Amino acid sequence: MNNEEKLIELADLIFPDITETIADLEKRYPKRDLEEGAEVTRFAPSPTGFLHIGGLFGSLIDMKVANQSKGKFILRIEDTDRKREVENGVIELITQMRAFNIINDEGLVSETEALGEYGPYKQSEREYIYKVCAKELIKKGRVYPCFCTAEDLDKLRESQEKAKQIPGYYGQYARCRNYSVDEAIERIKNNKEYILRFRSLGSHLRKVKINDIIRGKIEMAQNDQDIVVIKSDGLPTYHFAHAVDDHFMRVTTAVRGEEWIPSSALHMELFEALGFEQVKYAHTPTIMKNDNGSKRKLSKRKDPESAVSFFIEEGYPADSVIEYLLTIINSDYELWRKANKTANWRDFEVKLNKLNSSGALFDMIKLTDVSKEVISRLSSTELLELVLEWAKIYDTNLYNLLNEDLEYTKKVFAIERDNATKIRKDFAKYKDILPNTFYMYNRLYREDINSGFNFDSSKLDINSVKEILEGYIGIHSDSLSKEDWFNKVKEMAEKLGYCTNMKEYKQNPDDFKGSIADVTGVIRVALTNRQNTPDIYAIMQVLGEKETIDRLKNALSMKGE
Repeated sequence: MNNEEKLIELADLIFPDITETIADLEKRYPKRDLEEGAEVTRFAPSPTGFLHIGGLFGSLIDMKVANQSKGKFILRIEDTDRKREVENGVIELITQMRAFNIINDEGLVSETEALGEYGPYKQSEREYIYKVCAKELIKKGRVYPCFCTAEDLDKLRESQEKAKQIPGYYGQYARCRNYSVDEAIERIKNNKEYILRFRSLGSHLRKVKINDIIRGKIEMAQNDQDIVVIKSDGLPTYHFAHAVDDHFMRVTTAVRGEEWIPSSALHMELFEALGFEQVKYAHTPTIMKNDNGSKRKLSKRKDPESAVSFFIEEGYPADSVIEYLLTIINSDYELWRKANKTANWRDFEVKLNKLNSSGALFDMIKLTDVSKEVISRLSSTELLELVLEWAKIYDTNLYNLLNEDLEYTKKVFAIERDNATKIRKDFAKYKDILPNTFYMYNRLYREDINSGFNFDSSKLDINSVKEILEGYIGIHSDSLSKEDWFNKVKEMAEKLGYCTNMKEYKQNPDDFKGSIADVTGVIRVALTNRQNTPDIYAIMQVLGEKETIDRLKNALSMKGE
């Protein structure tokens, strides 16, 4: 029996039930019938139930690249590491992705359902496919059984450390790769436990080049590690599974984190050994945080914003987070947004070759600014619907408050929003709604003023405040247009000694008690107990004449104490 025949015997001994070949799989999963230039991408998380902001970043790129090229975006679940898996982890990931409008064309859509003809889309359900490929590599002599125990590997690592050698299972240190096929067969027949390893033909003394879409040409040492391909539980390692899955799902572009760059030489060798066409790699930068002047990775333990659930719970609109991530992906997104103010972010074309390859800093201040812009583009109806949807789950007190009188709430949300020439940008997230509008709700307003009004006593004394309040109570009317109302306020202010021309006031401040801004400021605080609010005329129109007068009189009485 020659060596080739012995390898076939070894392969049949290890996988007696596997009768198909890679050629059979090629027929079952043929090349996709897509337009020229169409890209097939995949997002392949583990079912930990935790979607990292870096995962959202990567999946957004995956979806954009696929959609804009009329390709396919796949959600594949890499669940071969059973220790990390959590109950309902898949549905949690899908739910969080969909919360940010990341919708896959193919792959898992629920814990048990999937779309597409290239599945299964859970690695734990693809065991047969991996075994077909592993069996073929055994026949080629590129995969062999390894009988080393965990204790053996620990001793090997210790000896390598003492000798200051590169750690790992390779070359002279790969004891089991030197067993003859006959020895391997005999050990298996004697029920020796084993795993399957890849027989590398590389050397770390030689170089290999990879073409990265984002980073260009990268040169690194060839792989020489005999990595594990099939574990003792029969499931593959990530390295082996991703090569098999990407090929038979006909992925064209694998967008993944830069932490996988050192593994690229190994992955290239796996593709070559399997006879597969190499996928294109695009290694994205790690999402970093500025921590006292130094950059570090976002930490699940230290940084709540590392989990996308943080943004959901805080009430950031999905589009806010997505648009902020697009500014990291391509720096020209902001210019595009200025030129396309009402366009959907989906219309922006992501260019991988223009993605900054250095660590991307996650900037909460910039996210806040982007989010304020996004919310400012919403109509009152759109904003209210989104807030109610969020509050129903994350803030039931707010949900109940807004629904006490929904018609009134609609008027509150419309203040300086619908048909306004310039929208105020007070809100960055739904949690900001109540702190910025509480005064529109009588019970909350009265609770707030129990500790007193926030009049700025450094500008006006108590007598001046009382004088303004008394004067305004005498002229207030809901029936006046905004122009007529403001003219009446100016008349009153002039009679009391306040300047109604701000330019004149700045030139001669000592000639007046104050300015028209001081007068309207007193009215504003009396009505809202805040010095910075939307237009007070609009506020009074919503409050109504009775509530407006009641608040003014209440403020006057409290200032008189």
